[in-house]
Amino acid sequence: MLRTFKSDIEIIRERDPAARGILEIFLCYPGFQSIIVHRFTHKLWLLKLPLIPRLLSHLNRLLTGIEIHPGAKIGKKVFIDHGMGVVIGETAEIGNNCLLYQGVTLGGTGKSHGKRHPTLMENVVVGAGAKVLGSIIIGQNTRIGAGSVVVRNVEENSTVVGIPGRVVHQSGVKVNPLAHSALPDAEANVIKNLMDRIDQLENQILKLQNTLQCLVNSESNDISKVGNAQNLKDKEIIEFLGDN
Repeated sequence: MLRTFKSDIEIIRERDPAARGILEIFLCYPGFQSIIVHRFTHKLWLLKLPLIPRLLSHLNRLLTGIEIHPGAKIGKKVFIDHGMGVVIGETAEIGNNCLLYQGVTLGGTGKSHGKRHPTLMENVVVGAGAKVLGSIIIGQNTRIGAGSVVVRNVEENSTVVGIPGRVVHQSGVKVNPLAHSALPDAEANVIKNLMDRIDQLENQILKLQNTLQCLVNSESNDISKVGNAQNLKDKEIIEFLGDN
């Protein structure tokens, strides 16, 4: 227990440059406080004591803003950064070295008994406000972007963004837990590809129209005089897509 307690402090000092000392972590980090309380309530839960672990977890939520069901399994070196609004369900499992930001939900789906909450393997990073729902498995070294909603299994070494969450990158590269903001904009990329396709099709239509007009007027057809379509020159589209 003492060794686990020490590892919980070490991971905060490793991943949070704002952490200046053990006393500060102990007194001012609600994520650390909530996990310490949970480790105690989880042991009581395993002893099948009625009500007491649930009552302690409720008090834990009132004090820290983080709700962790006493039945949840949390590994070593798990860091809940800031943590306000984090919800972790009864059958959720969190592996070692995971990082959760504020507003994260590891929630269940349906009313059936048994395993109904997600399992996070080792070294998973879940961005602010992300929702991971159902009895699914998130593979190790995976990053889930802020605000994403994940409802399907995710293989290891993946990057997931969007609603519903989609894998936009997969490799064997180890996750940098502090690089959760460096995620691709999947929606902007899709829109850009669609606009490029529309631009290409409009150019083809312009060329066909020019060719037809030349045939009607018995003129030679100079394709080089056909201008580009102007879809991507629209100011609002360019501002949305950025300069990529």
